[in-house]
Amino acid sequence: MESDNKDPVKVEPTNKEDTGGENAKSKQDDSNKPAPDKSTVLAVLQLLRKYNLKGTEETLRKEINLPDIGISEPESEVSSVLSAYKSEGDPNIYEESYSDLKKFIEGALDIYKHELGMILYPVFVHMYLELVYNNHESQAIRFMEKYGRDQEDYYQDDVKRLSHVTKKDHMKGNELTDTFKSNEFIIRMSRDTLTILKRHLQDKKQSILLNIIQEHLYFDMYEGVARNKQQIKATAGSMVGEATRQDNKAKVFYGMMKEPDIQYVPLEEEDDAAEGGGEPGADKPKKKKAKKDPMFSKKPKSDPNAPPVDRMPLPILKDADKLEKIKAMREATKRVTLGPECLPSICCYTLLNANHTVTCAEISEDSSILAVGFSDSIIKVWSLMPQKLRAMKSAEQLQDIDQEAEDVLARIMDDRNAETSRVLLGHSGSIFNVAFSPDRTLLISCSEDATIRLWSLMTWTCLVAYKGHIFPVWDVKFAPHGYYFASASCDRTARLWATDQHQPLRIFTGHFSDVDCVQFHPNSNYVATGSSDRTVRLWDCVTGSHVRLMTGHKGPIYSLTFSVDGRFLASGGADSRILLWDLAHGHLVAELAGHSSTIHTMAFSRDGNILSSGSLDCSVKLWDFTKVTEEMNLEDVNVSHNPDIKKDSDYLLRSYATKNSPLLCLHFSRRNVLLAVSMYDSSV
Repeated sequence: MESDNKDPVKVEPTNKEDTGGENAKSKQDDSNKPAPDKSTVLAVLQLLRKYNLKGTEETLRKEINLPDIGISEPESEVSSVLSAYKSEGDPNIYEESYSDLKKFIEGALDIYKHELGMILYPVFVHMYLELVYNNHESQAIRFMEKYGRDQEDYYQDDVKRLSHVTKKDHMKGNELTDTFKSNEFIIRMSRDTLTILKRHLQDKKQSILLNIIQEHLYFDMYEGVARNKQQIKATAGSMVGEATRQDNKAKVFYGMMKEPDIQYVPLEEEDDAAEGGGEPGADKPKKKKAKKDPMFSKKPKSDPNAPPVDRMPLPILKDADKLEKIKAMREATKRVTLGPECLPSICCYTLLNANHTVTCAEISEDSSILAVGFSDSIIKVWSLMPQKLRAMKSAEQLQDIDQEAEDVLARIMDDRNAETSRVLLGHSGSIFNVAFSPDRTLLISCSEDATIRLWSLMTWTCLVAYKGHIFPVWDVKFAPHGYYFASASCDRTARLWATDQHQPLRIFTGHFSDVDCVQFHPNSNYVATGSSDRTVRLWDCVTGSHVRLMTGHKGPIYSLTFSVDGRFLASGGADSRILLWDLAHGHLVAELAGHSSTIHTMAFSRDGNILSSGSLDCSVKLWDFTKVTEEMNLEDVNVSHNPDIKKDSDYLLRSYATKNSPLLCLHFSRRNVLLAVSMYDSSV
C-alpha cells in the first residue's frame, strides 16, 4: 500500500452558499465571498426588529447594501427559513440521521464497509453530547439506549461513562466529554472510501451529520486499497482514534550507544586476579567464552541508529561504577543463552499474609535486593543474598576513616547493625511503585500522596521529597544510566526529573487520561508511557515532545518494556494482550495473546531472546521473541506502509502457573535466571 504526502483532509460541503465550517474560502478576501442568502438575511433582520435592536439592524443593512425591504417580503418565506433553523436543533432528527448513516454503511460494498464503519462511534458520541447540551434529556437517553450497545466492545466502558452524563451540568469538568469536545477523532481512511462518504453526505444534505463530521472528525487520507476488518481492529480502540502519519514521522535514535572502553581491558585483568589462585586450566574456557559471547563482539561496533554521545548529558562513570560494570561483564560470561530448547530456571518469591496490602515489588539490577511497597504507606526492603543490609557508620566513627583508602566505601559501612530487612517510612498514602538506582545506593518511590521520595540505601533515610504532581503518582523508573528518573501520574502527565533538582526537567503532556506506567529506553534518551486513554507514547527527553503515538490496545496499559537492542517496545495491560511495536516507524508488528487477565509485569531476557510476562491470572508465560523478529520483514516497512501483524500461537514457549498468586514483578538476573515476585491470594 503506497501513500501520498498530501495533507489530511476534512469533509467539506460543496454548496457554495455555505460559509460555515473550516472552509478554505475563509482565508480569501471578503470581496470574493458569495453574498449571503436573501431569505437568511430577512430572517435575521426580523429577529433584530422583534427585539427592537434598531442599531444592529441598521448596521447589518449597510454592510450588505440592503435597502429597507424587510416588510415587503411575504411572511411565509421568512417563517420557512426560521422553521429550517429550528429543525436543525430538533432532537428527533438525530435518531433518524444516525439510522440513515448506519443503513448507508451496511449497504456499502464490503471493501469500503469497514472503513466507513469507523465514523459510527465518534458520530454517536457527538450526537449524544449535542442532545445533552441542548437539554433534550429524554431523547438523549433514548438515543443512548437504542445505539449504545451497537458500539464496539472496546468502547463499551466509555459508552457506559457517557450514559451517566444526562444533563448539561454533568458535562462540566467531565474528563471524557472534555476530551471529545476539545479533540478531533482521528480516522485513517483511503481516498476511495472518503470519496464515497463525501458523495453520500452531499446527496443527503443532513446538516447535523455534516456539522459533526466537519467539526469533530479528522480524516488522515492515504492512497491505496481500503483496509479490511482485521487491519482496522488491530489499531483501533484509543479514546480519540488512531495515530496520524505525522505523529510517527520524527526520527528516533533507538540504537544503543557505545559503552566506555573501560569495560574491556580490566575484564581480563580481573579474571586473572580472581582466578589466579584456582586451577590454571579454569582461566582458558572463561576467556574463550568472553570472546565468543555475542554481547562482547557487538559492543565495539557503533550503531548507526544510536543517538550522538553528547545528545543528552549523562552522568560520568565513577570508579565504583566502573568496577560494577566489570563485575556485570564477568557475570555475563557465565550467562546461559536462552531459546526454545533452553528455557530459563524460574525462582518465585511469594509474599504470604499480605493479601490486599502489597501494592508493588521491584528487584535491583544485580538481583541482590528486593523492595516491596504496601498500601499502608510502608516500604520494606529485603536482601536476596547471604550478605545483610548494612547501614553507614555514625558521623563520629566516620571521622576516623582514611578517605584516601582504596576500600573506603567498605570501611564506611557498619557490619554490626546489618539486618536482613529494613523499613522505610515517610509517605502518607499507598505506595504505587518503587525503583532502584543502577548503583543500588538509592531507591525512589511514588505514592497516593502525590509525592516521589528519594531514599538512601546507605543511611536508610529519606533524602528528598519531590512535589510536582497534583494527583497520585502511579509509576516511577530510574534511567539505565542513573541520575534521571521519570514518573507517571493520575494528572495525565509524565515528568522527567534529576535526583539533584526539586523541579521536573520536562513535563510530558498529551495523554487524555491517567498515565499508568512509564519506562526508560535503554539509551536513556527516550521515555515510553502507557495510559488509560489506551495509547502508548514515546517522548524525547531532550526536546520534551512526543515522537511516537501507538494505538491498538483495548484497555488501560500497565506494563512496558524495551527490547535489549532498543528497537522494539512491548506493552501489556487490562486487555490481557501483549503488543509489540517497532519504534523505527511506530508500527504494531505482533500481538501475543494467551493471558486471561490484566498483565502487570514483563521482562526481556538479558540476551534478548525471550520475553516473559506475568499476569493477575496467576501465570508466567515465556514468548519466543527471536522467532517474532525473524519472521518480520522489516526491510519493506516504512512510515506509510503497515506490516502484517503476527499473531502465531507458536510464539508461546511455555506457561507456568503459580498457586493462587498474581504476579507483581519479573526480573532476569545477569545469568538469565528469571526471578518472579507474587502475592498469595486465597480468594483467586
